Amino acid sequence: MIALTIAGSDSGGGAGIQADLKTFQELGVFGTSAITALTAQNTLGVHDIMAAEPAFVAAQLHALFEDFEITAAKTGMLFSPAIIDVVAATMQQQHIPLVVDPVMIAKGGATLLAQQAVQTMKEVLLPVATVCTPNIPEAEVLAGMTITTASDVAQAAQRLMALGAKNIVMKGGHLSGVDAVDTVFLEDGSVFTMTTPRIDTKATHGTGCTFSAAITAGLANGQELKEAIIEAKRFIQAAIVHPLGIGHGHGPTNHFAYNRYDCEVFVDEA
Repeated sequence: MIALTIAGSDSGGGAGIQADLKTFQELGVFGTSAITALTAQNTLGVHDIMAAEPAFVAAQLHALFEDFEITAAKTGMLFSPAIIDVVAATMQQQHIPLVVDPVMIAKGGATLLAQQAVQTMKEVLLPVATVCTPNIPEAEVLAGMTITTASDVAQAAQRLMALGAKNIVMKGGHLSGVDAVDTVFLEDGSVFTMTTPRIDTKATHGTGCTFSAAITAGLANGQELKEAIIEAKRFIQAAIVHPLGIGHGHGPTNHFAYNRYDCEVFVDEA
């Protein structure tokens, strides 16, 4: 099976295109990519960004869909309204699952989505998303509200679904509590949570990219969405629990870990 990532390049290898392709490989999926931006980046932060011309992003996508039978795709860092427009227009023509990871801020604090692009994401990209995977700060921006409680999480998810996203994974890593709890809202109205122990670590660079890429790989392999989400949670939890110890800042997660260690996720039907 073949998956596609539409995202920025991380020269440090822990996030973006590089993290996505590593995740695809570990999950038995052939990875293709359309690069939206180059970054000069390491575990200490993003030092510079050079966005691709929207027409070149379109050219990459055209070349890929012309030749490959891609069975699922994901987006990561899209950077500008024009790039979002190109990606949304292309994906509207494809009948494959699309996972939208609304990347906005890097671990070191660098802005990865221009402010004016947020509205474009809400208007044209979320309506073509099969599933959207925001963390709490991203969900607050997209939903236009503060999120601190489980009730807030549910309300924000409903706002994102009203914008057109069919399914929502509200990642709970930024919320308080002994455990990290992700809440998943599915198109059929069902809700479930995924709970894992909170890990005290700085090796969290690329967690969102890796998690959304793992969902994409599962969908590319023909898994049902719920199964793909749960398996992706196992993938990223293993990657966090068994760090590589690379770099002097926010180190990358361990993409090798899923196939080397067992990792349990507690799933609770709401």
